[in-house]
Amino acid sequence: MIPKKSSRLWIILTLVLFIVPIYYVSKNIGNIELIISRAGFFGPLVIIILYCIFSITPITTDPLTLISGAMFGPILGIIISWVGNIFAALIEYYFGTHLSRITDINKAKKNLPFFLGYLPVNSPWFLIFGRLIPGYGSKLISILAGINHVPLFLYLWTTALTNIFGSFLLSYGGYNLIHLLKF
Repeated sequence: MIPKKSSRLWIILTLVLFIVPIYYVSKNIGNIELIISRAGFFGPLVIIILYCIFSITPITTDPLTLISGAMFGPILGIIISWVGNIFAALIEYYFGTHLSRITDINKAKKNLPFFLGYLPVNSPWFLIFGRLIPGYGSKLISILAGINHVPLFLYLWTTALTNIFGSFLLSYGGYNLIHLLKF
């Protein structure tokens, strides 16, 4: 078990390291497409890094998925957003595991209203359908899975399954939206 002081130090360092890129991206949110296009060959990598940066923020990554489909076409856009969302989900899961280590989560779970402390987080159905909640469902499920130490294999395959459908819908939608607006 990691000492609480060391764990808190790592969380603070991680947050500080992400503050500069988050600040830059938030000030240039309208220019994300420009930032990605200027990256040239490394554009897909820039998008994947942005997914990872957004994973620890309340910012949803759905616009990135639309941009990915619009810029790289439906097939490559789906692959880029799928990989980016999986990396982001792993970071959120990892954050949840550390959150459970530095807090007394079991005590807090007993005091949650509406029996929220007894959610079936280890259920594949909960992991799949919870991620389908628009906006923040996937972030919440990832953090809850980490807090509850859901087995990594179970978490990964349910995440990959739901992310491929979301990536398909949003990337393909972004691609079609751009072509619809061109006419």
